[in-house]
Amino acid sequence: MAAVISVHGLVKRFGPVLAVDDLSFEVEAGTVTGFLGPNGAGKTTSLRALLGLVTPTSGTAEVFGRPYRELPDPSRRIGAALEASGFHPGRKAIDHLRVTALAAGMPAERAPAVLAEVGMEFAADRRVGGFSLGMRQRLALAVALLGRPEVLVLDEPGNGLDPEGIHWMRGFLRSHADQGGTVLVSSHVLSEVAQTVDNVVIVAGGRLVASSTLAELVGRTSGDTVRMRSDDPGALRDALAARGADASVVESDLVVVKGAGAREVGRMVADSAIPVFEMRSEESNLEDVFLDLTTQGNRP
Repeated sequence: MAAVISVHGLVKRFGPVLAVDDLSFEVEAGTVTGFLGPNGAGKTTSLRALLGLVTPTSGTAEVFGRPYRELPDPSRRIGAALEASGFHPGRKAIDHLRVTALAAGMPAERAPAVLAEVGMEFAADRRVGGFSLGMRQRLALAVALLGRPEVLVLDEPGNGLDPEGIHWMRGFLRSHADQGGTVLVSSHVLSEVAQTVDNVVIVAGGRLVASSTLAELVGRTSGDTVRMRSDDPGALRDALAARGADASVVESDLVVVKGAGAREVGRMVADSAIPVFEMRSEESNLEDVFLDLTTQGNRP
């Protein structure tokens, strides 16, 4: 597939603060890509650079092979929702959409249609000042949809949504991609997007720590973690390592084996003839992988 979004060697400094550090990734057409990382990882700054809202210190961030500012009629190519704010509290939702549409050179008649798309037609004549955060999130998405864009760029769209709203958002993003659109969605919670995305780009400290398909990331969780206590942990570690296990001593008497189940490790222990007085298995998951990739000690 062709890359719709291309970020190469992106660097952004704000004075002495290095917010984005040599970041490179691509987003293919017809996919949902999760842009993941803890708070302060540089996600929002990267998205703002992509949308021409901040100027990179160096590197490039392009959509359809061009910087956003060089795109003809960009609001019809890309819809963005970076924050659920900027609404006049005294203005009705339908009026906000009409004003925004006219300012972007689009027909005001799109306003009711996009409200219906995000399930907010009931709030058309309500003033935004009385909206919950979840309702403002949906209104921000409605703004992004005004130009019927091919690409959606969304920053933490699940913030403030209740479980029903999160379920709806997942289905909406999946449907957009299934119909040929492209989605880049940021989040600091892997579980929030894991049921929706095709690919993941994970950043920490402004740097790329992983870029893969979701299936490849899931593959990192194959096998369990087995923890064992022994009076001779060094000998146990060496014996397990000699049999191909990823074993390490993490405490004075604790040996951890990653990527293998209790049955397999148990056979190795029996073959080693080294006494073990405790053994337990822990099933790994996507959250474990995400935390492992984004904790300070594992950053590049």
